[in-house]
Amino acid sequence: MNYQKHFELIKVSVIEHTPKVIAAIILLILGLWIIKKFSKFSKKIMSKRGVDISLQTFLASLINVSLKILLIITVLSQVGIETTSFIAAIGAAGLAIGLALQGSLSNFAGGALILFFKPFKVGDMIKAQGEVGEVKEIQILVTKLATAGNKTAIIPNGPLANGNIINYNQDGKIRVDLNIGISYNSNLKLAKQTIIDVMNAHPDILETPVPSVNVSELGDSAVNLLVRPWTTPAKFWRVQFDILENSKLALDKAGVSIPFPQRDVHIFEHKAQ
Repeated sequence: MNYQKHFELIKVSVIEHTPKVIAAIILLILGLWIIKKFSKFSKKIMSKRGVDISLQTFLASLINVSLKILLIITVLSQVGIETTSFIAAIGAAGLAIGLALQGSLSNFAGGALILFFKPFKVGDMIKAQGEVGEVKEIQILVTKLATAGNKTAIIPNGPLANGNIINYNQDGKIRVDLNIGISYNSNLKLAKQTIIDVMNAHPDILETPVPSVNVSELGDSAVNLLVRPWTTPAKFWRVQFDILENSKLALDKAGVSIPFPQRDVHIFEHKAQ
């Protein structure tokens, strides 16, 4: 009699839950198919936008895992299993991980923004976070610059994406700003023409915009000239160093002196009464 009663209960339970189980299985199969198609679609979109391959893989995996977790929760709920505590546990774990990796997540978000919007690319010369150099590598968390001293500057992507960035490669040309002082007794027009001749003779200086030399300041011991040649970003440092050296040699040859700071000291003798 008890067996008969248990059998009836099981029978009723199976009949009651079978539609839910079938619906959950269909939902699971359909959901996995949709997730697979969506993952392929998202990869295709990111590839068309030129997103970095490493970021494509990471984001595709993140989307895939997130959607599958959501699907599992939905399927369990469809069967009738209470998922409130499960969702709360996932939320608590996510909060704990987020707090523990706060800096890394900020850098990851910055890297994602850089790779998506491309304010600069590998090979560009940029100025950011107090560093000037050529971009050698853009990673998920950091960006690496090769500075003028052949040093590698590793900048976290969080502050980099949120700070000011100067991209010298945006127009394919860059201006070199130099200051050269000459003495007050020197011939100003001769000095300016000498420096212009030096710039015109350099093979890496662009003809357009035209290089210029202008008086920027009447200093304490020198007339300061602002020298502005234009070149390509890759030749920036070479032009800067060459023009300074060649200008010094040419000015010496032309008889134009470059002064150094000096002071006249007057000594007065005080006679005792």
